[in-house]
Amino acid sequence: MLEDLDTELEEAATCLGAHRWQTFRYVILPVLQPALMTGFALAFARAVGEYGSVIFIAGNIPMVSEITPLMIISKLEQYDYSGATAIASVMLVVSFLLLLAINGLQAWSARKTGRNT
Repeated sequence: MLEDLDTELEEAATCLGAHRWQTFRYVILPVLQPALMTGFALAFARAVGEYGSVIFIAGNIPMVSEITPLMIISKLEQYDYSGATAIASVMLVVSFLLLLAINGLQAWSARKTGRNT
């Protein structure tokens, strides 16, 4: 994304009296915003899908470092299917709400910058 950024825009902002922070905020950040949101969405999807390594690293201390997929597995091992379904349903709703928020942010960013992405 930074390679696609036109250096003339930065130079124009500097010539018009913009400080470094203003140049970053009004020239560079709007160009980087879609890439940052996409990176956040991919990192979040990876974090939600991570299961095995987190259990070994976190130590699985109840009510301290317990993760949602592990709670679902423990409910299933105890034959508490309704409890596992409830936890999974809440996780699914939260995931959908976060995806909706990310898509809304991307649409807002596209309207703000004038791009049709």
